[in-house]
Amino acid sequence: MQVIIIEDEKPSARRLQRMLSSLDIEAEVMLHSVEESIDWFQNNAHPDLIFLDIQLSDGLSFEIFESIDIQSAVIFTTAYDEYALQAFKLNSIDYLLKPIDDDDLAKAVSKFKERLPKQQAVTLDFNDIKNLLVNPIEREYKKRFSVKVGQHLKLINIEDIECLYSENKGTYVFTSEGRNYLLDTTLEQLENELEPDTFFRINRKFFVNINAIKDMVSYTNSRLQIKLNNYNEQDVIVARERVKDFKDWLE
Repeated sequence: MQVIIIEDEKPSARRLQRMLSSLDIEAEVMLHSVEESIDWFQNNAHPDLIFLDIQLSDGLSFEIFESIDIQSAVIFTTAYDEYALQAFKLNSIDYLLKPIDDDDLAKAVSKFKERLPKQQAVTLDFNDIKNLLVNPIEREYKKRFSVKVGQHLKLINIEDIECLYSENKGTYVFTSEGRNYLLDTTLEQLENELEPDTFFRINRKFFVNINAIKDMVSYTNSRLQIKLNNYNEQDVIVARERVKDFKDWLE
């Protein structure tokens, strides 16, 4: 049985490779981008099973299937993009949420092996997946946060937030009133709770509200510096690898 891993984060790919090895499955091929994957599939026999990350360094992985007619079974791996997970359930073997759990991986592999005797190719409807990625299923996002101020609880409406950031292992919200409040959450948890048309994660430490952006200027190493209406406690910088996505988000 030939298995390959398509994952742009090399440490995650190596971890998955080790986990599969413990299940007596050797994934000898690891690919890290859309371009690299297309080139590989054009020059190699297609594998029995692909472990596929949805977001790669140079695009979304369904672009591979628009260029190559792939009949391999697929198990998706993803860190977030909750709206896409429902699409993955349609015809794929399974999806695994990062960080991947040993038991979940074993169950997914078991599902794949159960299908092997049928000798039927697994066909994925990537147009459906693409449509849902472009037009995500409507869902409810955070409308407000409750924060503790002394012995009181204060409600902060989402439209009053300029940015959210992490500092000294804490997560803070900064409001249009110029106040900081500590939240009982993490930026990772907020990925699926903030409305994506309004909030964008510009780097590992910051989410910004599009309505609070006052100015944008070029910064060193092809980055952008964001000026917000009131927040000026530290530089707000769009990471270089996020600049393109940020510009697309603005439009």
